[in-house]
Amino acid sequence: MSGLHRSSSAPMKKGLPPKELLDDLCSRFVLNVPKEDLESFERILFLVENAHWFYEDNSVERDPSLKSLTLKEFTSLIFNSCDVLKPYVPHLDDIFKDFTSYKVRVPVTGAIILDETFERCLLVKGWKGPSWSFPRGKRNKDEEDHACAIREVLEETGFEASKLLNKAEYIEKIFGQQRVRLYIIAGVKDDTVFAPLTKKEISEIAWQRLDELLPASDDVISRAISGLKLYMVAPFLASLKSWISAHQPPLAPKSDMPLKGICVWKAKNSSTGNNGSTMIMEGQSNKCEADGHPPDTGPGSSFRNFRFDIGPILQTMEAAFSAVRPN
Repeated sequence: MSGLHRSSSAPMKKGLPPKELLDDLCSRFVLNVPKEDLESFERILFLVENAHWFYEDNSVERDPSLKSLTLKEFTSLIFNSCDVLKPYVPHLDDIFKDFTSYKVRVPVTGAIILDETFERCLLVKGWKGPSWSFPRGKRNKDEEDHACAIREVLEETGFEASKLLNKAEYIEKIFGQQRVRLYIIAGVKDDTVFAPLTKKEISEIAWQRLDELLPASDDVISRAISGLKLYMVAPFLASLKSWISAHQPPLAPKSDMPLKGICVWKAKNSSTGNNGSTMIMEGQSNKCEADGHPPDTGPGSSFRNFRFDIGPILQTMEAAFSAVRPN
């Protein structure tokens, strides 16, 4: 043999982004912005965070040889690569620590979306981790609360909430130094099509029964009766229950509704940025329970899923018996 050849099945070592890519990201997301956005390190790091999301969602997905990075790792590379930011590299640890502290003080706004019976609310599951929450997110600079809620709901669920949102109907809580305001958007049809517009942020969307979401405590992180892990859901439930008791739902409760949550969108074979796999979306036309069990598609599924339409069969049998009965 003339030499050793690397096996094609051997894992490819991930590499750091080249300087050309870092310069492009820095120029596109950090430097070419209004001057006021560069007046504080908090604003600069929000810009770097946008560049990081683009790198993970696009660059890494297109090029499997690139390494997925944490925000801190990516920030360090950007500061070391960008001439404007390079003088501040010695202070980067303090800058990043201040930014992390600042982020938990940024107001959060979102929505509690109720169906037409007020028995279910829409929850979203994050891309990483098992927690479910109401669709919500941090407010942008100079953005009004209701505008942030409409934007976040649209990004995380694909639902346009502007026509149903009432600026006066909301529940607000304070967690440490952070204000969280959730607008109540009631009367959404349960057959509404939902799908996130942003990549790698939401992994699942489901209608969950409110009576399943009544935990024993008001902790920020809690578990529902069904075992779902909830984030920032429990503290809003008492106020939400009071609001529901004071308002008449458009539709009466349906006796034929499933007892468990209804999954209306789920990402399958999702890429986390560490490989080049393609995301396959599962839409509402292929519903599944929110506990994550996929539809039965295994061998023999067509037989197991077959159901007789008993009514017409009985009518046909009755007609046949009547034809042979003696007068």
